[in-house]
Amino acid sequence: MAKALTMADLMAGVTDQSVAAGSTINGKVLSVKKNEILIDMGPHGVGLVPRREIGFGKKYNVGDEVVASVIDPELPNGQALLSLRKAAKERGWDEIQKVVEEGRTLTVTPYEANRGGLLIEFEGVRGFMPVSQLSTEHYPRTSDKEEILRRLRTLIGQEISAQIIDADQKGNKLIFSEKEAVKDGLANRLTSLKVGDVVDGTVTGVVDFGAFVNVDGIEGLVHISEISWERVAQVSDRLKVGDKIKAKIISIDKDRLSLSIKQTTPDPWLKEAEQFHVGDTVEGTITRITPFGAFVQISPAVEALVHISELGEDGNPEKVFTQNEKREFTVLEIDADSRKIRLGLKK
Repeated sequence: MAKALTMADLMAGVTDQSVAAGSTINGKVLSVKKNEILIDMGPHGVGLVPRREIGFGKKYNVGDEVVASVIDPELPNGQALLSLRKAAKERGWDEIQKVVEEGRTLTVTPYEANRGGLLIEFEGVRGFMPVSQLSTEHYPRTSDKEEILRRLRTLIGQEISAQIIDADQKGNKLIFSEKEAVKDGLANRLTSLKVGDVVDGTVTGVVDFGAFVNVDGIEGLVHISEISWERVAQVSDRLKVGDKIKAKIISIDKDRLSLSIKQTTPDPWLKEAEQFHVGDTVEGTITRITPFGAFVQISPAVEALVHISELGEDGNPEKVFTQNEKREFTVLEIDADSRKIRLGLKK
């Protein structure tokens, strides 16, 4: 039932308290509950805003002045059905256009995630941040779809810096990028780094060929060959996502660092190789057999090579050697610069 006009309404010149669906009204928050907000619409009565029409990430308090869109001017209980989200969206595109023109960086809060990225609402307009537009800090370096979703969900409710990279009101398309928002800061941090620096980082992804590392927002890669002075068979045996590491910068390529964990410690090969001399007889264990020879472990850190040329004309490494067998060899050559020792069969 429509609210009757008061004497104050009549004296103010109000003659019609009805509101039309699709119109916009100004009001004040009367009460805030978990699933609804009540709005004092003045001479137009009281409006109800259900939870789905409040908008994601919006907080309202009693007494707040608001603008709402009318969905239904009169429900059976006499209240109007309103939408704060719709009204905000209508005004939001104007604000979005200003943000784009000014190139402003925003602080946004994702309200949901899927395997493709984060769902974000800004000024009543729902937008999206693709995984590819996340910064190094938040990018999920994994091919496991369930793990990608799990990591993205940890960002729900967190404040993230972002820039709008695509805004199309007609197509109702709004795309955000965290990468663009932090780009200038990364460039400044990169200029302060140089090859040879030892930096702290956090492992963000583990792959067959190495580990991705976040260094103060800059992406780095530790190749499998740079993890340890010892041979590493599986990266995942040495490093896990979330591990804190120290690494040496061995090259800088645009906005990515090549890192080495092993070069932060002395090379044990050089120390252990000092005990060997050309002509020495050494005992070693066959670790690998290849078409061009066999690799032999002659100390914990030193692996030497018996080349196929040392096996005679008919020598076949697979026939001469057995995996893990121990044999005696003669040291033929030591090249400390290349970290190589060549062996011959003990006559």
